[in-house]
Amino acid sequence: MSAGNGFLSTEQLINLTAYDTDGEKIGSIGQVYRDDATGRPEWVTVKTGWFGMKESFVPLAGARSDGRALHVPHAKELVKDAPRVDADQHLDVEEERRLYLHYGLAGSHDKGNGNGNGKTRRTAVDAPGIATGTYVDDRGEGRGNDEVIRSEERLHVGTTNEEVGRARLKKVVVTENVTTTVPVSHEEVRVVREPIRKGERVRGDIGEAEKEVTLHAERAVTRKETVPVERVRLETEKVTEQQEVSDTVRKEQVRYDEGKDTRRGEGRNGPRR
Repeated sequence: MSAGNGFLSTEQLINLTAYDTDGEKIGSIGQVYRDDATGRPEWVTVKTGWFGMKESFVPLAGARSDGRALHVPHAKELVKDAPRVDADQHLDVEEERRLYLHYGLAGSHDKGNGNGNGKTRRTAVDAPGIATGTYVDDRGEGRGNDEVIRSEERLHVGTTNEEVGRARLKKVVVTENVTTTVPVSHEEVRVVREPIRKGERVRGDIGEAEKEVTLHAERAVTRKETVPVERVRLETEKVTEQQEVSDTVRKEQVRYDEGKDTRRGEGRNGPRR
């Protein structure tokens, strides 16, 4: 497998992150194992567990890479529960058999190495070529380099809460003039004259005399009293309105090009016109 066939280098593969069938992140690629006989990449290890301390083996059969991520056709929990294999640099037949049975790929481990002995070794390599697109096993399952993956962007619109202003409730004191009417009374002096009735015993004296009368009057007075009259508070009310959102999305199109050097068919009488 050469780079000219659209393969990624090991450095590029190691930098990929593996995702399961639901698009959930599993972990980053640790090692790559390939068949000693054919050189075909068969397995990768994915770093799982706390801080990526554990590496789980994942078969490349049915997996696909878009150059940025490796998508495997298995659930995240299935990968994390894969049998622990301390393969170091080699993965022997029995270890591989256990892994195939775990992933439900029974029969894949019996395909042998092409020499009839059924004992294929997988070796961790530093510079294998890993193909973009879909990986296939030796039985021809899956699809190879005769296809391209078309992608497009989807626009997802949501809402987010953000502060747009503040409302403050503040109480201030103002002075205003209040005018009201109140009745007041006062005393006035008037002279009342009554004749002395006949027979009344009244002593009459001739001389000067003086009498004093105290007059009273009501005066309007004010008294202030503070009384509560109402409660005032702030409330927020959610108002929903329709807002149009516009953005640009990209998508890929696949076109077929026949090439410019296609020749016309020729018959007995020479080239067709």
